[in-house]
Amino acid sequence: MSRYVFTSESVTEGHPDKICDQVSDAVLDALLAEDPASRVACETVVNTGLCLITGEVTTTARVDFNTLVRSVIEQIGYTGARAGGFDAHGCAVLVALDQQSPDIAQGVDEADDHDGDPLDKVGAGDQGIMFGFACDETPELMPLPISLAHRLARRLAEVRHDGTLGYLLPDGKTQVSVVYEDNRPVAIDTILISTQHTAEIDGVSEEKALRERIAADLWAHVVLPATADLSLRPSADTTRFLVNPTGKFVVGGPQGDAGLTGRKIIVDTYGGYARHGGGAFSGKDPTKVDRSAAYAARYVAKALVAAGLARKAEVQLSYAIGVAKPVSVLVESFGTGTLSDAELTTLVQRHFDLRPGAIIETFGLRELPQQRGGRFYQDVAAYGHFGRSDLRLPWEDVQSIAAVLRDASRSLAAAA
Repeated sequence: MSRYVFTSESVTEGHPDKICDQVSDAVLDALLAEDPASRVACETVVNTGLCLITGEVTTTARVDFNTLVRSVIEQIGYTGARAGGFDAHGCAVLVALDQQSPDIAQGVDEADDHDGDPLDKVGAGDQGIMFGFACDETPELMPLPISLAHRLARRLAEVRHDGTLGYLLPDGKTQVSVVYEDNRPVAIDTILISTQHTAEIDGVSEEKALRERIAADLWAHVVLPATADLSLRPSADTTRFLVNPTGKFVVGGPQGDAGLTGRKIIVDTYGGYARHGGGAFSGKDPTKVDRSAAYAARYVAKALVAAGLARKAEVQLSYAIGVAKPVSVLVESFGTGTLSDAELTTLVQRHFDLRPGAIIETFGLRELPQQRGGRFYQDVAAYGHFGRSDLRLPWEDVQSIAAVLRDASRSLAAAA
């Protein structure tokens, strides 16, 4: 019997890097809502008293970026005396956006390999490799460690926003270690929560007393509610629970650390459980395959698992800039497939159109911000882009395609 511990982490919306992801995606939402054909590559930097947005944009939309940025920061919770050196209304907002390079635009506007099909005319916005993954460890077909880490991070933000734990401040991180036996999760070994807080809680400022109070509150109001509906839950007797191991966490957010867009790519995906091609998501319009093809790869992998063709599936896609069709498609089922990996790959190539133009059209990626009231990508920028039961994500809706794959697999098996 093999036994090991696997760990994944998440961060709250107030983490400096996640502030940047949300600002970049808020910019994307605003531009696509007004001009769905916008080309956007928006990067954000935050530090004490400063937020800079930079990158390349081609659009007909007119957006008040200053007001938009401040609104995002305020929604996260960095306002007033509790903002700690990064106040939504007092920080400097710098905007340095240029137009997209015409050399890049020409390959995206008119793919090198098109034959008259409109979807062939949209070339990939860059070269690169993207991975998608799914497994049967959770109802949303995500690895359990990252699913738990996100649950805790979301709950940590909820009890701050609703006042349940009014002393919490926006910055925070979670980490969950899960015990596996024969590649199946059997126990929760360790939960770690680091959360920013006020210097005093109900008049108490002594470090040990603060940490004990926070730990008790987090177990009761974050850990237990966030895991109550799970069959595998943490135990006060057997699960190690660590809270703010350095002692206190008063100075946080951009005052404590600078933040950048795209520095939490493992948090955004599968928590390190599956491979990653290296490309970030936030601030990129759908022609950037770093984003759209990663969504498509997740869709494919989840469909394979939902169809019962594998308990675990990883899909790799690769693209060349200015070329519509993927350079390669590969499925790996880690020995859990009902068909061989080669047969699964053949199924995918037959039943999924993985050209960028087709991905954009299938998921409606350009129109989603407009359809969702001007806000879509900002919501997926925190707490993961996959397995979100709280959002209606088109790449997570695989019921129809899973049924198609089940039927096709029977035909493939019969032919063999």
